[in-house]
Order: sequence, then C-alpha cells, then structure tokens
Amino acid sequence: MDTKAPRTIVALGLEGSANKLGIGIVKHVYPSGISSDGELSPEYVELANVRDTYNPPAGEGFLPRDVAVHHRSTIITLIRQAFEEAKIGPQDLDCICYTKGPGMGAPLQSVALVARTLSQIWGVPLVGVNHCVGHIEMGRAITGAQNPVVLYVSGGNTQVIAYSQQTYRIFGETLDIAIGNCLDRFAR
Repeated sequence: MDTKAPRTIVALGLEGSANKLGIGIVKHVYPSGISSDGELSPEYVELANVRDTYNPPAGEGFLPRDVAVHHRSTIITLIRQAFEEAKIGPQDLDCICYTKGPGMGAPLQSVALVARTLSQIWGVPLVGVNHCVGHIEMGRAITGAQNPVVLYVSGGNTQVIAYSQQTYRIFGETLDIAIGNCLDRFAR
C-alpha cells in the first residue's frame, strides 16, 4: 500500500557502545510519503546532538565497568538536555533507537536498559541499531550513496559491508585484532 501523504518520524537515539555517550533527536521527513517498495529517502533534520565522554585517569585505558558507571550516571541528564535542545518532549517521539552492538558489553547493556525502560514508560516503539550500520547510514544520508560497499574500520570492528535491496550484508570481518584498533593505537 502506497502512502503518498507527507510523513514525519521523530526518533530519539541512544549510543553508548564505548566511552562516548551520545543522545540525538532526529526528524525524518518523507515529503512524498512512504511507498510500498520500502525504499526510503527521507530528509534528515538534526534536532539535538548531545554527548559526554568518559575519560579515565591519565595513563590508564578505560574498563567496560567504569564506562558503564559513567553512562548510567550521565544518560538521564543528557536525555533531558537533548529534549531541551530539540524543544520537544517524549510525547513527540515516534520511536527510540539504541545501539545494540557491536561494542563494549557493559556500556551497551546500561544504555539498552534505559532505552527499554523509556520505551515501556512512554509507550514508544523500540528499535535496536547495529553500531556499524548506524555509521554507514549517516554516511549514506550525507553523501546520498544508494548501494554502497564499505570497508568499515572503527575501533575493534573491521568489516566489508554492502547495502542492496534494503539489506546490509557482511562479506568479511576480522576475528583477531581489527584494523581500526591498530589505527586507533597508531594515532595515539
């Protein structure tokens, strides 16, 4: 069924797969509606983008449990800031998105718990997002790429991913040290 009427979707996004915790609110505008073939080409409007980073003591790396404590103690404040920046409230949301992986287990669990709780309290659908796909989707939105093939290199994740017919396919990934990890260490 084709819906040609204009449509707007407002999403709250929670990202906490590593030491940075990010809260965003994005409005997806579909001027021509949403078609039955499922290909979506929305216009994106960033309403809010707030972040806070866990910084360990000098000379130490960050431990997942310490990052999770940071995220748990910071996330509600950041969500409030995002709503203030966006000038909207929970009643204006169409969905809550959260990073479900890959990433550091303890921080991911902390953020997922908040996302699930808010979804239940506010009666808003919950959408789990693959961290890598989230980065690629941002690139697609900025560049207008339709069917990209990507060498995804980020921290502990290295994958060759392609997008076609509304689906991402992973053609290969590292099982030992990731290229992203090597580049991160080299850059430091």
